[in-house]
Amino acid sequence: MPAFLALVLLEKLYGWFFKKESFKTMDMLSSMTSGYTNIVKDVLGLSISLLTYGWMVKHLAIYKVESTIWTYIIAFIALDFSGYWVHRLSHQINFFWNKHAIHHSSEEFNLACALRQSISTFINIFTIFLLPAALLGVDEKVIAIVAPLHLFAQFWYHTTYIGNMGFLEKIIVTPSHHRVHHAINPIYLDKNHSQIFIIWDKLFGTFQEELPNIPPVYGITRPVSTWNPIKINFQHLWLLIQDAYRAKSWKDKLRIWFMPTGWRPEDVAAKYPIHKIEDPYNFEKYAPKASLLMQSWIWVQFLFTFTLISYFFANIASIGSPTIFVYGGFIFLIVFSYTELMDRNPFALLYETLKNFIGLFIIYQTGDWFGISQQISWATPAIAAYFVLSTLVTAYFVWFEIRKDKTTNEVVFSEVTQ
Repeated sequence: MPAFLALVLLEKLYGWFFKKESFKTMDMLSSMTSGYTNIVKDVLGLSISLLTYGWMVKHLAIYKVESTIWTYIIAFIALDFSGYWVHRLSHQINFFWNKHAIHHSSEEFNLACALRQSISTFINIFTIFLLPAALLGVDEKVIAIVAPLHLFAQFWYHTTYIGNMGFLEKIIVTPSHHRVHHAINPIYLDKNHSQIFIIWDKLFGTFQEELPNIPPVYGITRPVSTWNPIKINFQHLWLLIQDAYRAKSWKDKLRIWFMPTGWRPEDVAAKYPIHKIEDPYNFEKYAPKASLLMQSWIWVQFLFTFTLISYFFANIASIGSPTIFVYGGFIFLIVFSYTELMDRNPFALLYETLKNFIGLFIIYQTGDWFGISQQISWATPAIAAYFVLSTLVTAYFVWFEIRKDKTTNEVVFSEVTQ
């Protein structure tokens, strides 16, 4: 986590100082906050596989690869092959798009957006794509070692600051290839699904090079219009549920889940239209007003959350189960609360008050914050003080910035209409 945070900030500072680009604080913090939710969910193990890789190796292996460097090479290639198809299906099927929409939700393209990862998948059904490795008897421990390395290797190419990389463009996924993948320009949509080796796109007909006369425009065609990563993770699923409920045809109610991404029943689309970007070169990016003071406070919230998560991971064994799920749930509540403030939602005060009340109640009941006093004697009083301060500061922003602006806008609108 510290390494990713440092790299994201370095890229941002480079763009600010040398490229004279604006420092889009809220977008960056939303992306990195999404990384918080993903890593906490993964550490808590909040998902299951209907078909495990270990089962496939045990029952389907027809050969046993010797434990050499080749075992790891085969595992890496198998993961990359699997990743291509999982990625492609996530783009092409309505239900599976929900798990991937978060990654494309930023209207910027930078290292921070690489951290926008899903928390909406609780059942993994794609293990079958690792069948080639299972048939060769690649040990599941090898897959467990190689998988995070394969994931981390996809971080670096989320940037606009690296141009064409010459002969490497023919071998690996480069920033140029991935800029195409994140773009909503019609010519670029649903292209370049490969993760490390670009060969899969070229083999299966989904490759598109970046064209010098068509600059990529980033985001998704149905903009999420929120900084809240928890909302973004379930936004598309909620739309599918609503559309399935509203559709008159039972055929439409059933097939909507497996139709191409974006498909909606005709009767529902006509009665309940939703905003879609038709012209990628002329649309307003999501950027709610945020004073310098509010941005500074969101940084405080973000770094405080970073501190709590770091303590959580360092002491997860001593915190123990089921208490770790209480801690994890509290992290999600923190994230939901301060990202609602980023969205300038007046109900942010309600969420913040609820979060801080629960935090103070935990301290009152246990006399500690999950054992932190054993390591730092003053930490628990400091955390309690933060909960009180956080409520007051959020109240200030809601009453003296958000509601004040809302009242001013209502007065101006009333004068114009009269």
